[in-house]
Amino acid sequence: MVAVERTLPSDESRALFGLVQDLCAKELAPRAAEYEAAERFPREVFRTLGQAGLLGLPYDEEYGGGGQPYEVYLQVVEELARTWLTIGLGVSVHSLACYGLANYGSAEQKAKWLPGMLGGDQLGAYCLSEPQSGSDAAALTTRAVRSGDEYAVTGTKAWITHSGQADFYTLMVRTSDDGAKGISALLAENGTPGLGFGKPEKKMGMRGSVTAQVLLDGARVPADRLLGAEGQGFSIALSALEAGRLGIAACAVGVAQAALDAAVEYATSRRQFGHAIAEFQGVGFMLADMATAVAVGRAAYLAAARRRDAGLPYGTEAAMAKLFCTDMAMKVTTDAVQVFGGYGYTADFPVERYMREAKVLQIVEGTNQVQRLVISRNLTRP
Repeated sequence: MVAVERTLPSDESRALFGLVQDLCAKELAPRAAEYEAAERFPREVFRTLGQAGLLGLPYDEEYGGGGQPYEVYLQVVEELARTWLTIGLGVSVHSLACYGLANYGSAEQKAKWLPGMLGGDQLGAYCLSEPQSGSDAAALTTRAVRSGDEYAVTGTKAWITHSGQADFYTLMVRTSDDGAKGISALLAENGTPGLGFGKPEKKMGMRGSVTAQVLLDGARVPADRLLGAEGQGFSIALSALEAGRLGIAACAVGVAQAALDAAVEYATSRRQFGHAIAEFQGVGFMLADMATAVAVGRAAYLAAARRRDAGLPYGTEAAMAKLFCTDMAMKVTTDAVQVFGGYGYTADFPVERYMREAKVLQIVEGTNQVQRLVISRNLTRP
């Protein structure tokens, strides 16, 4: 593997990263190719990560989190994705699902539910998109009607990571017809009456990660599971996505780093015309461009993370990082396949999987076209 210099600010974070690398080598790497080929969800791996304290890293220690800055948390996500994207992205999604409660829940709500969500046994899902409202999230139609001490929730959520596997679901629902101001956030447990799941999607990549619809047929969610106030859900969703986009950027850098690792190893061992192919300028320059792009992507997400850790606005920087890193990952993984030549197009080597996996990162948590819209609007607003 290509050596990566990490920016870990403390002895604690360096020890944490050593633990992550050990788990990647012993628990993730031996399973990744087999589970992806079999479309098998690695629930036991998430339990292992949870027991190691890795499912709540960016949240307060008071509630069972790791109390780590985003700069550290994202590098952990990158390393997990470098070994197995299903796991890296799964940790990012779990953090996204915890965001609403951790940042908008009352003290009573956080004390009651957050320790269980961060403690390692539970896995979360974030439910915003619907079949007809992806990028246009304000057009969601899933309806929550208050009846006494419960909300009756009816509608369909689409493209939900961990659907049917998660223990809790952060739902964005419509509580009034007042556009974006009519959206609220609810926290539903698995097993809630009326909460069901669609058939898992058949995907190009990330086949070990379950993606399916969440079906709500009059699901009865207790009213005390409303996060924030009614009508605050859209603000919660957008705020959560700013943080989540950095998770996707880190995942993209992880996948690209894995592709670079594989390409360098292959190019230095594969011999043609009496030389390792890395010695030929056509291949060597390609590797140089790949390494440069990965390093720039890492710097981009870390710069945005440091702004977040400092309490500064970082939404534009998060959109830039997500845009650059995911486009970069698509190119780097494609170039890695090219370095391998015909072998790269076979499942005997992992680079074809990396290329398939990179594609989804340009789509999830706001397509890259949406990221460009976010960036351009922030550039041109008064």
